[in-house]
Amino acid sequence: MPRTFVWHPGKGPRKTPKLDLPEGGKVRIKQVRSGIGHSWRMRQTLEAIGLKHHQDEVVRDVSPSLAGQIKRVRHLVEVSPMSEEDK
Repeated sequence: MPRTFVWHPGKGPRKTPKLDLPEGGKVRIKQVRSGIGHSWRMRQTLEAIGLKHHQDEVVRDVSPSLAGQIKRVRHLVEVSPMSEEDK
């Protein structure tokens, strides 16, 4: 029997702005869309980042693992680097 489901890693929206994370420091992550109606994997990724609900904001250190998490839910969050004044 042929496979009817093919998993596409990194599948997401076709047009999203390029993720420009700084090499080091901190970033502010704001959830701008709800996780309702999206896959369980995306909802768990939002929870792992620390976002609990719509319009929630967290500040995290930049790391390769965080970049991968943000890439998976890039259409649900807004990322902005923190300046020295914000800290």
